[in-house]
Amino acid sequence: MSGLFGSGATAATSTTGDTSKDVEINQNELPKDSISDLMFNPAADYLAVSSWDQQVYIYEVGQNGAQGKWYYKMNGPVLCVAWSKDGSRLSSGDTTGNIAIIDFRNNPNPGVIEQPTMAKAHDEAVKTIRWFQTGGQDYLATGSWDKKVKFWDLKSANPVGTLDCGERVYTMDVKDNLMVIGTAERHIHMVNLNDPGKIAKTITSPLKWQTRVVSCFTDATGFAVGSIEGRCAIQYADDKNTSLNFSFKCHRQQDPTQRDVAKVYSVNAISFHPQHGTFSTAGSDGTFHFWDKDAKHRLKGYPEVGGSITATGFSRDGNIFAYAVSYDWSKGYSANTPQYPIKLKLHPIQGDECKPRPGSKKR
Repeated sequence: MSGLFGSGATAATSTTGDTSKDVEINQNELPKDSISDLMFNPAADYLAVSSWDQQVYIYEVGQNGAQGKWYYKMNGPVLCVAWSKDGSRLSSGDTTGNIAIIDFRNNPNPGVIEQPTMAKAHDEAVKTIRWFQTGGQDYLATGSWDKKVKFWDLKSANPVGTLDCGERVYTMDVKDNLMVIGTAERHIHMVNLNDPGKIAKTITSPLKWQTRVVSCFTDATGFAVGSIEGRCAIQYADDKNTSLNFSFKCHRQQDPTQRDVAKVYSVNAISFHPQHGTFSTAGSDGTFHFWDKDAKHRLKGYPEVGGSITATGFSRDGNIFAYAVSYDWSKGYSANTPQYPIKLKLHPIQGDECKPRPGSKKR
């Protein structure tokens, strides 16, 4: 996929990143409402995007940019989307509690998928969705505002397991055998997917305000947490590594009129680079940053992109960073005006933008 962005010149040595080479998806192929989630296919050059306009969009990323390939509609605003580990299936969840599963091994023709396979999975909105493998078999995990995470083997209409999470599920991520679930009231549950029928450990978020996102390290030894109050925390799953846990401020802007006052923004998305183990944060302030957690160092910070960033993700080889610009509901219903921008952009990873600092341990 490197051909999309030319030769990939060496990035500048300063900590200020360059977005001038970012590629923007054609407006005619974008969702008509806020983008809620996105994910690159782990095995092919496809990018899936879910939207509040009740649709899921799948783009093919190639030499000439990204073009719409498939589309399908659900019963309500779509809040989450995820590819299976082998990239053959796509799942999504909406506000009506339904999930959809598209099996691309059936080779649907490009265009609108008229009748996606859908099923009622939860009593409330499906906020997050992930695939995982255990015992050599694929499973789908769905997390909902009905306070449950359910596991599906796709062989029957009933879940093969259910976790009572005690509160509304806001965010969830999976890496290898580690599942992390973030809920309302700042609870964070950890699940060993070798034994998915129970919650292995529950902690209170190290951040004092509402959890917005969790994202697992590339080596599955822990996870990052982002909150609505412009903070990110690095948390290790094993109690033996608690001395390595820390948190830091991000996505804040100094008020030019008041010396000791800063505007604080939500951390909406955290994504880990698949090779380097470094990670990105993106927020309501319309900026994204790349970080090296082991060196406790910001690698690059990027200028504002003209609106809140609601979702991010790295391509399978880590050469492209996708980010969605749209309204994130942080200021309530009234601030979601027709003039608010909706953009989907692809940032080429150049030079050492995402490489850890020399001497950093990769995780």
